Amino acid sequence: MADLDLLVLGSGVAGLSAAVRAAAWARGDAGLRVGVLTKGHLAQATTRWAQGGVAAALGGDGDPDSTDLHLADTLAAGAQMCDVDAVRVLVDEGPARVHELIALGAVFDRDAHGALKLAREGGHSVARVVHAGGAATGAEIERALVDAVEATAAAVMEGWFALDFVVEGGRCRGVVALDPTGRLQTVRATHTLLATGGAGQLYAVTTNPPEATGDGVAMALRAGVAVADLEFVQFHPTALHHPSMPRPLLSEALRGHGALLRDLTGERFVDELQPRDVVSRAITARMAAQGAEHLWLDATGLEDFDRRFPTIAASVRGAGLDPTAEWLPVAPAAHYCIGGVLTDLDGASALPGLWVAGEAACSGVHGANRLGSNSLLEGMVFAARVVEAIGAGKEAAEPTGAMRALDGDGDRIAAPILAPSPLDGDKVREAIQGTMTAHAGVECDAASLAEAAAALGAPAATDTRAARETQNLAAVGGALVAAATAREESRGCHTRTDFPERSAAFRRRLVVA
Repeated sequence: MADLDLLVLGSGVAGLSAAVRAAAWARGDAGLRVGVLTKGHLAQATTRWAQGGVAAALGGDGDPDSTDLHLADTLAAGAQMCDVDAVRVLVDEGPARVHELIALGAVFDRDAHGALKLAREGGHSVARVVHAGGAATGAEIERALVDAVEATAAAVMEGWFALDFVVEGGRCRGVVALDPTGRLQTVRATHTLLATGGAGQLYAVTTNPPEATGDGVAMALRAGVAVADLEFVQFHPTALHHPSMPRPLLSEALRGHGALLRDLTGERFVDELQPRDVVSRAITARMAAQGAEHLWLDATGLEDFDRRFPTIAASVRGAGLDPTAEWLPVAPAAHYCIGGVLTDLDGASALPGLWVAGEAACSGVHGANRLGSNSLLEGMVFAARVVEAIGAGKEAAEPTGAMRALDGDGDRIAAPILAPSPLDGDKVREAIQGTMTAHAGVECDAASLAEAAAALGAPAATDTRAARETQNLAAVGGALVAAATAREESRGCHTRTDFPERSAAFRRRLVVA
């Protein structure tokens, strides 16, 4: 294969948005060759599981929303850790990216007059979230982007698993990967966009699909590329308590429309429209107080449930539950990794030639806790900025956005070296998941984190996808525990029971390198 101009790793909203934009630009005189490499199928990404919508100030004259209000809500949820410049980019450029997605063919819910339906979700002060199919937004966005990529990309490599970056002369020149037959291949590119998503599979209970094994962040750690904010892991408060995995997600759209959280006695105990970290901690505390494995989400008062939320209705009815007549069992589940590879405002990493967007990035927009429905927007906005920066000839990161953490605005900690694990195969992954869930979950303290650090082990090194995924989980888990141990405070979705208050001394990014 001839060298690519842009190699996109991952097929979620960030990766596919970049591929579509770069391919459209390629049809001009530049002649870009764009390739997409994904370890699954194009449509098999965490994006398709996203039930939440896309938050953006889309209203016209007379609408109470504004980009300033969206910015304020995002900053409030982020617990004084958001980069204000990055959030300004997100909210200012977001509406245009949503309209571009509609132009590609994405179909969002509209009212009887043809106007976009705007819903309110936790942490948002007004209704500004667009959905597709009630709670099938990710699937609709993925469908539209996959169709566009299949029509425009020069190369689509499905079933390929990226192992490590090719670094030559201090610059990323592509990746070494396993092809679908298990052979090692080198895929070379002038620019590489890391858009591999998060690491929900670190935990035994997650809303993420099996592919979410932290591959991109682990690759960055091995290459010595700076990552940050790994200690901030968002647990979605209302995952259906059911043996299926990934856990069916009962979207915040339900609470936005009036669904109530109740404890085992039927009592309401929290404002359902508070940010996710607040609601998850409240549920966890009430579960502990009542010795419960789950609490209840009461959606029986919502009208036309099956019509308004067909995806959720199918999930809960498939589990043998009737959402119109009975309360739904819920508990928090690992949902979103706030941290990732440090980037500037254009998605450039500390390694020239390597760009990052989406959940694998630490762009600074989420701070210590992501505002619901900002994730799909982040992928769309910063993927576009990556392509525009490449087109403008940008070669290296600048001290903007979260990247300022490398210029005195952050503290550095070392990535731990894990001892070899005595376990084999799937047992290693299960041990990692059990350790992280028990000792580094919704709440932790110095003792639990020390137990996690001691228990995490590096699996045997073999070039199979399963083994390398487990290695990646171990690497990210070790770095996460190191960062959580160093952050001696509670902030956003990082809760230390031995340091229950925020500390001004920790209003800084912790950079692992």
